[in-house]
Amino acid sequence: MPVTIKDVARAAGVSASTVSRALSMPDLVLPRTRERVQRAAGELGYHPNRAARGLITGRTGNIGLIVPDLTNPFFPGVVKSVQVRARQADYSIFLADTDERDAAEVDLIRALGKQVDGILLCSPRTSEAELLDACGDTPIVLLHRRIGRVPSVTVDNGDAVRQAVAHLVALGHRRIGYVAGPRLAWSNRERLRALRVTTAAAGVELVEVAAVAPQFTGGVAAADLVLAAGVTAVVAYNDLVALGLLNRFNARGVAVPGDISVVGFDDIVFAGMVSPALTTLAQPVEETGRAGVELLLQLLEHPDRAATARRELFAQLMVRGSTGPAPDRPARTSNHEGSA
Repeated sequence: MPVTIKDVARAAGVSASTVSRALSMPDLVLPRTRERVQRAAGELGYHPNRAARGLITGRTGNIGLIVPDLTNPFFPGVVKSVQVRARQADYSIFLADTDERDAAEVDLIRALGKQVDGILLCSPRTSEAELLDACGDTPIVLLHRRIGRVPSVTVDNGDAVRQAVAHLVALGHRRIGYVAGPRLAWSNRERLRALRVTTAAAGVELVEVAAVAPQFTGGVAAADLVLAAGVTAVVAYNDLVALGLLNRFNARGVAVPGDISVVGFDDIVFAGMVSPALTTLAQPVEETGRAGVELLLQLLEHPDRAATARRELFAQLMVRGSTGPAPDRPARTSNHEGSA
């Protein structure tokens, strides 16, 4: 006969409901009890019947995850961390990519809402009103965005920016550029606001150079504008934009960091593979995905606690070869084109 949840409960000396929580939401059970239940389930070879559990709980056992762009190396890390934590709670992930299109974001929320117990929405671009309307009654947790009382996991962009500016100021930079990302991106607005405040407090000039697509080509397109702005250092919205800047600077014969320093955000895998290696703000990708799933599981179990479901994490400055002492004068804009 197949092993049942009651068999596990008897073996562990707990109730069947405790077994259910220990296997589906382990963080809600005392560690000692959780270990006893998991050990009993392993020894008996117990595997929860998702269909049966769904009939009892009214849940699908699925979580939706919507990201802006899977070609950006930052987001696969988020996907992997979400998947690992969801699997531990016996949930499956339905993954969707909006391709940086706001309209697709709303359509996907509405479509997934019918098939999942809740949705993790990563770096959404849609307006607050549209998001709240699209979500309806579907439990939702935001990653890298904050909206009112909606549960969220964010990174302290203010602290990250302070680290970057302090690093550049210590190197003697007094005129710093910023290449922004999507104007509707919450993280872009937060970083720009923090840059304005932090540079003013440090007595250095901030030049808001351009807003570009958060991709390699966006950085390439912005590089000539950065050089024309006469800055000695530039902070990019993300690492892909920063890598595009490095590529174009190299083609222009502009030395990094000799002529200009470059700082990115995210610490994607390629940041340490280029030459010079990219100085960047490393985001806690694994912790973000894990925290998002845990908040969503808590929200499903205790909907009344949504207003308190918020986590703020911290980035870490990774100093590498793309930043150095400020030159005597900004990089010249008349350099001859080098080889691509």
